[in-house]
Amino acid sequence: MVESKLFQAADLSMEVVILLFGGMAMLILGILLFPVYAGVLPYYENGLFGLLLVIFAFQIVAMGKTPFGDFKRNGPVMFCGITVAAVGIVTCFIPDLLGNVPRMLLTLLFGVGGLFLLLQMVLVKDKARLWRTYGGIFNYLIVACCTVYLVQILIAVLIFKPNLVPGSLVASAALLYGLALVYLACVLQKISRRHPPAGQASDSATGLSLDNAMLLMMGVFMLLLGLLLLPVNLGLIPFSPSAQLGLLMVLFGIQMLAVGSTPIGAFERSWLVILLGFVFGGLGIVSCIIPGILVVALTFMVGVLNIAGGIVTIAKVSLPLLKERKSGGPIPPIRIKIDSALLLMNILTILFGTTMLVSNLIPGLILGAILAANGCVLLYLLYQLETLRKVQRQEVPA
Repeated sequence: MVESKLFQAADLSMEVVILLFGGMAMLILGILLFPVYAGVLPYYENGLFGLLLVIFAFQIVAMGKTPFGDFKRNGPVMFCGITVAAVGIVTCFIPDLLGNVPRMLLTLLFGVGGLFLLLQMVLVKDKARLWRTYGGIFNYLIVACCTVYLVQILIAVLIFKPNLVPGSLVASAALLYGLALVYLACVLQKISRRHPPAGQASDSATGLSLDNAMLLMMGVFMLLLGLLLLPVNLGLIPFSPSAQLGLLMVLFGIQMLAVGSTPIGAFERSWLVILLGFVFGGLGIVSCIIPGILVVALTFMVGVLNIAGGIVTIAKVSLPLLKERKSGGPIPPIRIKIDSALLLMNILTILFGTTMLVSNLIPGLILGAILAANGCVLLYLLYQLETLRKVQRQEVPA
């Protein structure tokens, strides 16, 4: 019974998934902060700040949800999301490079955003006022939202003034925020099951599909990682390999949760894939916050996954392509561009995975160039996939 349930398609909405992931991140943070403040574990604050910024960025890029309300995923909104992601990635990788920028940005997103959402919920007619007329579980929704927004404002104060209260209270606030997010996710999940949405907006109306939004995030990640490794290998700036591995695992986990895409291929978004997504994400969160604790294990895991995923994808792309060439049928130019990009991207992915397992195989400067090239290929692939989607949409009769 449990086994069959694991392989069933998960009915979690994207909003619920992100709330659960954010809740897990804050719960893990709260648990870890107790031994951190006791002096038992080290702590990498930049890793935490970068992680939180990337989670905020994913909300914006994937759903258009910002701390200041929901927007259509148009050009300016996507640009804001990618900018926040870039700041988060750089903050994770390079200790103190951006100074107080991450702290100020998080204070704005948590504090001002939380206050704005709280006022919006109270004052706007289709929020709390309307929910009260529905009664039942919608009353719990009001309580859940108020709790999340109020604790969010408290978190902003603690980020801005980290020494305002004892460490144990900071850890308790993180736990409280995590529990509030999980509770809100559970309430929203119950509402979506009792009152299914009438329909989802099409990709044409909302911008990038979830798959392509994840491709965009991964492309920016790889491009920035590659570019930053160049001055790192020249000894010009420091680098946090633990946070880099952790953030990569977090992105792997979010991909699994969002669309069922794993490092070794795409699968149905089943409960098993969701569970693995949370496991990957949890390992990544720990690695971002506590430096060095999981570096060896995650290095091996990322290396094996990249090599296996690259080989599997090359086989999936090459075999059908060879059959079509033998049959003599015409292959559309855009299909050739997409397949070529996939092949090159996965060759670079295999190289990256190999360097994770065999140290000093490739000089650091060359590795940086390979990763930057991988990021560029990912963004080129995204461009071609979006071009193909637009062509297919135009061909569909009205």
